[in-house]
Amino acid sequence: MQKGNFVLGAGAFVLLALVSYMVSGLDMVILLTFGLIFGYTLFHARFGFTSAFRRFMAVGNGQALRAHMLMLAVAITLFAPILHFGIGFFGADPQGFVSPVGTSVIVGSFLFGIGMQLGNGCASGTLYSIGGGRSSMILVLISFIVGSVIGAWHFAFWTEDMPTLAPISLAEDTGLGYLGAWILQMIIFGGIIFLTYVVRKKRRPPSMAVLPTTSGWKRIIRGAWPIWVAAIVLALFNALTLMVRGQPWGITGAFALWGSKAAQLIGIDVTQWGYWSGENAQQLEQSVFHDSTSVMNFGVMAGAFMAAAAGGMFSFAKNIPFKLAMASITGGLLMGYGARLAFGCNIGAYFGGIASFSVHGWVWMIFAMLGTYVALFIRPLFGLKNPKSDDKFC
Repeated sequence: MQKGNFVLGAGAFVLLALVSYMVSGLDMVILLTFGLIFGYTLFHARFGFTSAFRRFMAVGNGQALRAHMLMLAVAITLFAPILHFGIGFFGADPQGFVSPVGTSVIVGSFLFGIGMQLGNGCASGTLYSIGGGRSSMILVLISFIVGSVIGAWHFAFWTEDMPTLAPISLAEDTGLGYLGAWILQMIIFGGIIFLTYVVRKKRRPPSMAVLPTTSGWKRIIRGAWPIWVAAIVLALFNALTLMVRGQPWGITGAFALWGSKAAQLIGIDVTQWGYWSGENAQQLEQSVFHDSTSVMNFGVMAGAFMAAAAGGMFSFAKNIPFKLAMASITGGLLMGYGARLAFGCNIGAYFGGIASFSVHGWVWMIFAMLGTYVALFIRPLFGLKNPKSDDKFC
């Protein structure tokens, strides 16, 4: 264990908690804590969305994708009664992420799929990798923020001028109800899991690399966690997030906010953009500690930093190869822009959308997977390697 770093991370978390409490109250401290748990969990299990899509599309390894289906199955089981009965804390009125289905989601998720493969991390992956000391992800985050601002600038065009459908909830807009929608999605999850086994039998992919770990209770603090454990923890705390803040876990809305605030400082009037009209306008005038997404992002980075320190794995490389830097910047820009168009990222649109019974979550998954496939041909141009069938591990 890197005790000094762990204490530093704990101290940063306490400071963030104090500021969150003074600015926004106890509920924001709770959400900050949830963010810390998300970050700790993601790092310890190396729970990937980017790598899961890449492994499956490149060599047919669906182990991580099956963990996604477990996570989503647990999530919809918890989300259904919360949304149906309106179970919330601190006066929250739980509402799922159910967004329009149209050109913006198709284009945005496709671009995001390419971007996350070039950046070697998705939205959650960017945050927890920064917390773990991966220096190239700082470039990803900065360009992610820039891309988010450009996406906010163009948001009205993609959502108002391009073809789109109204939001579709499988539970509320199809006559299925929450029970029927739950059964339907469970069948889909089972079908995807079955498909991964069929592909595995046909392609015989390499196994996922085994992470170094320890045994006993120490594994909870500084050992690698099985991905199925992480899947359950992520689903559980996403449901708790829904009850506390009234919305599922999200990440990239904060990037648009941070970047737009910075744009205002240099004289750009972002209030004229359609994205910042209506309810969003108030966010620009408030502290980021009023924004639950921002606060949870801080928690994710703090949690990943503490997890890396607890496992003695925090390291920070100062030198970033040129091709990797270019891939990181390009990937971040594509993810930032794509996430705004698609009403979210791998967390808000894919995880939160499907957990909320939204059709747009499934559309996001399909086109992000297609973007991943295209990215397999682009990655070598930046010196990035793809998994191969003759590798021992992937």
